[in-house]
Amino acid sequence: MRTVLDDEVDVSYSQIYVESRHASEFDDVSEAFGGQRNGLCGAAWPGVMWLATGLYYGRVGFRVEVHRKRPAVDLGWEEIVEASYRPAGDASLVEWGGGNSWDLGLADTDYRVRYSASGMDRAAAAYRRGDREPVIDRYLLQFWPCAPEPDVVVKQTARAAVYWHERVSTLPPPVVPDVGRQARRP
Repeated sequence: MRTVLDDEVDVSYSQIYVESRHASEFDDVSEAFGGQRNGLCGAAWPGVMWLATGLYYGRVGFRVEVHRKRPAVDLGWEEIVEASYRPAGDASLVEWGGGNSWDLGLADTDYRVRYSASGMDRAAAAYRRGDREPVIDRYLLQFWPCAPEPDVVVKQTARAAVYWHERVSTLPPPVVPDVGRQARRP
């Protein structure tokens, strides 16, 4: 296992992203989550992942791991979802609005992603702004090589997660561009 990040990150509008260099731009949340059951890790758009957080604005605890094989599920997390993801060029975790970014060092292959969260409801009810305030919610994003599979909600406890899962459950799959052709751009 390789740890890419284990720190606090800034979130705005309850979101942070994984973006790939050659991914096509998408217009809205419906394209990121379209056709999915889970509303926390939107990976329906090739090369992009939209990650929802409980905190609307401020700093959250965030850890990113890259594994060689499927890691065991840690049921100590309050929310756990999985989705499939394939980078379209170099992939990075990126704060909203082009803030800080962290290169994930992912190979050009299919991955399974597990996104785990704790403290979403407490964070959704709070408004944490400063670095001196304690972290309310924390997240774990894990990648491992895996053929594509449908997304799944492994564990759900928070009202905030229920809201996001219900919000995306009726969205149709997005009409995506030919990523293979775009990935070969210079």
